[in-house]
Amino acid sequence: SVQNFHPWIFSGAVKSQPKDIAEGDIVEVFTYDDRYLGTGHFHKGTILVRIISFELTDCSELFWENKIRQAYSYRKSISLVNNTTTNAYRLINAEGDSLPGLIIDIYKDVAVIQLHTLGMAAAISHITTALKNIYGKQLNAIYNKSFEALQKQNQAVSPNDFLYKSPSYKPDFIIENGYRFSIDFVEGQKTGFFLDQRENRKLISQYSKDKKVLNTFCYSGGFSVYAIGAGAKLVHSVDSSKKAVEQANENVAANFPAANHESFAMDVFSFFKQSQEKYDLIVLDPPAFAKHLSAVKNAMVGYRNLNYEGIKNISPGGILFTFSCSQAIDKDLFRKVVFQAASQAKRTVKIMHQLSQPADHPISIYHPEGEYLKGLVLYVE
Repeated sequence: SVQNFHPWIFSGAVKSQPKDIAEGDIVEVFTYDDRYLGTGHFHKGTILVRIISFELTDCSELFWENKIRQAYSYRKSISLVNNTTTNAYRLINAEGDSLPGLIIDIYKDVAVIQLHTLGMAAAISHITTALKNIYGKQLNAIYNKSFEALQKQNQAVSPNDFLYKSPSYKPDFIIENGYRFSIDFVEGQKTGFFLDQRENRKLISQYSKDKKVLNTFCYSGGFSVYAIGAGAKLVHSVDSSKKAVEQANENVAANFPAANHESFAMDVFSFFKQSQEKYDLIVLDPPAFAKHLSAVKNAMVGYRNLNYEGIKNISPGGILFTFSCSQAIDKDLFRKVVFQAASQAKRTVKIMHQLSQPADHPISIYHPEGEYLKGLVLYVE
């Protein structure tokens, strides 16, 4: 598989290795007959090496700048750099940009970094320098938000903090398709905002006019803002996190101070049980129910139950946006689960759209596992 540019070397494929390799070390991988295959980061686990180059390299500062500049050029080619209506995007999408273990999101003039491996953590100074060189004065801050991700691997890591902050830096709203959003990259989920739903939020605008809309697992209210902007007559936002609901309210108010919007800080399943409202459009965008293969069975039950509630409770002729961001559940399995929910609800359901992640979250053709976000837009009779 590595000869076909898949970036993972599994432990079962390794015949021998030096005894003194430490977690996060840069290693070179060879075939049994000493042909070079790639250079990557060593990790003790099922995936023993994550390849960062299929060509011999010294992984110098120049290597990192070239890799990140290549990703920057790609974002420029898809019109996300210096875009006047959208100034937030993903710059590095791990394997999708040939840098497994590294996520970098750009929020206007701030770069937020998430390191998922100790190998990437060791390269943080090179990554920071590369960002400064590429963006220059356009970048006012770099924030490292890697503590939680690395702590899960039982690594001794530094707390989340700014790696760089210019004197002119101040927190500000980002712009996405013309809408304003407050980003909490310090305490918020992931890097602060779900950039991967940008195009799917835009799609909801086509179907929200004069509709009663329910946005579940709303987080910071992205789908709610777009629905209101498209002319929805009523929007309800639901999330179990009180802090998320407060941020959703802030974002709605920043765009539409007089909107017919109400939010509820409560469990989504509990909300479905007690709500008397019949909605014309429902968004189901839960967190990952399965982060590992061992959790797939329970996750399927969760997705089925959630979609059953959505399909059962939507008005006739309603439209359901339903998503899974669980990498361990592929799009065929997700569609099967939604089919089971529709059958259980005994409603006639048509698939209108099949959704994925946007172009700034690219999927390497050699690494299909990178297609983590999948969604369906359903018409429920």
